[in-house]
Amino acid sequence: MKKILFSCITLTFCIVSCTSQQSATATKKTNAGIETYINAIETNNLKTNLYVIASDEMQGRNTGEPGQKKAGEYIINQYKKLGISFPKGADSYYQKVPSDFMKRGFSPKLNDSENIWAYIEGSEKPEEVLVISAHYDHVGMKNGEIYNGADDDGSGTVGVMEIAKAFMKAKKEGHGPKRSILFLHVTGEEHGLHGSRFYSENPLFPLKNTIADINIDMIGRRDNLNPNDNNYIYVIGSDRLSSELHTINEEVNNKYTKLRLDYKYNDRNDPEQIYYRSDHYNFAKKGIPAIFFFNGIHDDYHKPTDDVEKIEFDLLTKRAQLAFALAWELANRDQRIVVDRDGK
Repeated sequence: MKKILFSCITLTFCIVSCTSQQSATATKKTNAGIETYINAIETNNLKTNLYVIASDEMQGRNTGEPGQKKAGEYIINQYKKLGISFPKGADSYYQKVPSDFMKRGFSPKLNDSENIWAYIEGSEKPEEVLVISAHYDHVGMKNGEIYNGADDDGSGTVGVMEIAKAFMKAKKEGHGPKRSILFLHVTGEEHGLHGSRFYSENPLFPLKNTIADINIDMIGRRDNLNPNDNNYIYVIGSDRLSSELHTINEEVNNKYTKLRLDYKYNDRNDPEQIYYRSDHYNFAKKGIPAIFFFNGIHDDYHKPTDDVEKIEFDLLTKRAQLAFALAWELANRDQRIVVDRDGK
């Protein structure tokens, strides 16, 4: 009897020990994986894409106009080259946004336009979806001058494309995300957050299955408040609906990118009220945890001088890497983040 009991105890110890070792190995492998794919976000690729997206050829990417459509075609062709398809349930990379939906008071009538979406399906929880968003429109041309919008929001546009590239590399190497990821380039932001509003009211995937939105709008420059600091990012909205989203972002930043996280514009009393002024808000008002990465306002904001030559690509790279690290954690953690706050 004692001999049998001793054998059982020994066997149990071996099983527990082996399981712990396997779990530790798996965790180590995941951590090693994220480092590899953070480094897959490359400055040269961001630069190559932004020099196209924010070129004069795109005529300032005004909503529904030929320049914006040409920029959209370029974005789609890059996803095709990466082997990233449009989402399940869609018949193309476009979600059409009709002119009538964007009608607004005395504002000029906008042409029909399109959101652009690409998709990587999750390996374990494909029904749960993380959205990574940026608007690809700008304000077009005025008095013969082209408003290229390199920072606003060419920087976010190419950031999302590069994040998608890193996730696709991970998938091809056997480390694809557990949850699905929707890479969403929205239209009409400059005229009233129209594209993100259209998606939130006509979602391809049920909003109840959308775990979070990571929104990237202007991450290629430093602002007038930080002329001597090239290692910061404003974080907005992370604590409004989910305490976990806020904590996770701080943790991944401390571990991988070590940017200075500035919460100035997250202050409920800040006069700029930036929280309500970009596309994440259309997710947040539907109860979806949202976080907005932003570099602040500089002298070239909404001017024809917002050109690629003024982008700080090392800073753009690091900020995109933070967004990727956060996305990696949200897409791969065991449980989806909690919604434990009222959004106010």
